[in-house]
Amino acid sequence: MFRRHVEEFRTGGQVKRRKAAKKAKERKADNMPKRNKKNFRPTKQGAGMTEAGVAAYRRKNPGSKLQTAVTGKVKKGSKDAKRRKSFCARSAGQMKKFPKAAKDPNSRLRQARRRWKC
Repeated sequence: MFRRHVEEFRTGGQVKRRKAAKKAKERKADNMPKRNKKNFRPTKQGAGMTEAGVAAYRRKNPGSKLQTAVTGKVKKGSKDAKRRKSFCARSAGQMKKFPKAAKDPNSRLRQARRRWKC
């Protein structure tokens, strides 16, 4: 009897966790802007969000610090230069983790790195 009680307790806990995860997923989906040409850039143009997309995201998520890609010239040591360096380091890790994408010059990863000038 004790085992059955423990088993019911375990499965009940799993169900609650699944429901909570599902609700969290639904909340996250609602806070993203629509995936269209206005908000998101196609892969061939470097992937990522456009300025309008970032603005739409920030309207839906007050307090967000999301920014667009650093694409222009930047002074050495500036905030933008540091953001670029950080992104390039993170995406270099993705290149190692996903060698298939790293080899394909038209992958979203490679296009984004090109846009960020990595």
